[in-house]
Amino acid sequence: MINKKNVSKEVELYEPMCIWLKHYLEDKYRSYSITTIDTHNERLDKVLEKIGIINDLAVGVDIQIDVLGIAKKNNNIKLFFIEAKKTKLTLRDLGQLWAYCKLINPEEAFLITSADIGSLNKLLNVHKREDLLDFGDGKRIKKMKVGVWNLSTMSPELSMFVPKL
Repeated sequence: MINKKNVSKEVELYEPMCIWLKHYLEDKYRSYSITTIDTHNERLDKVLEKIGIINDLAVGVDIQIDVLGIAKKNNNIKLFFIEAKKTKLTLRDLGQLWAYCKLINPEEAFLITSADIGSLNKLLNVHKREDLLDFGDGKRIKKMKVGVWNLSTMSPELSMFVPKL
């Protein structure tokens, strides 16, 4: 396990993950306006509505993303999700993010824990079932990214991500 000591509450992860995601997106989408928001306590449709984005698929659906990233350039809007956990990851955690991704189809989605990847290690690293990470609109297959948050560096441990970042 990378972190000798864990956070006491999951909410402690949200702000540093917002900061990391902002830097990640600014580096990757240089010509876009970038916003990251801790959205763990509000439904996605309400958050998007407040900033003038309407996503019909999100309206009325109880989706609460922990950290939301938005890259905007003119009318082109890309969404990014982080689902944060302070416990070992399970198939249920992956399923939650997968359902959100199948409904909303973000540009990228991350499942990040400050513990370890738990039972997903066997599925992803031993049995090589990266197909479990697939989502998209059918035209382009995207993969959710699963990994560990390093509490010392306040960033993801890139070497431990599946698939590699």
